[in-house]
Amino acid sequence: MPQTDWSGRKAPDLAAIEALAEAAFARLPEGFRALCDGVVIRVEDFPDDETLEEMGCESEFDLLGLFRGTGLAQGGGALHLATGQFPNMVWLYRRPLLDYWAEHDETLDHLVTHVLVHEIGHHVGLSDDDMAAIEAAAEA
Repeated sequence: MPQTDWSGRKAPDLAAIEALAEAAFARLPEGFRALCDGVVIRVEDFPDDETLEEMGCESEFDLLGLFRGTGLAQGGGALHLATGQFPNMVWLYRRPLLDYWAEHDETLDHLVTHVLVHEIGHHVGLSDDDMAAIEAAAEA
């Protein structure tokens, strides 16, 4: 049944987006999740200024998510951390996600899943077609 009374509703907070990301990750194919050993998923409201500058963003709303670390193709992974090295991380940015969601005809769950798969796909080195197949499997 469609939601018709929004008067008591609030925008999803960081914890709600994190819960969507955790549920999306749990739905991903087991083989794909196995490649993500040691990847940390973080949710923040916005990227920090350094990230925005590094990525050439014009606005803090330009970036929905980001993979930071060493991809598997470059020898990354939980077993290959050097002393002082941060773990591989996927960042999801709540406010840009909500802004995008408000402007497009898709569910927030689908959007979070899409961005999560895309960012993890960078870690694994997958093609866009491979990532689309993984998303479809997660939504089946």
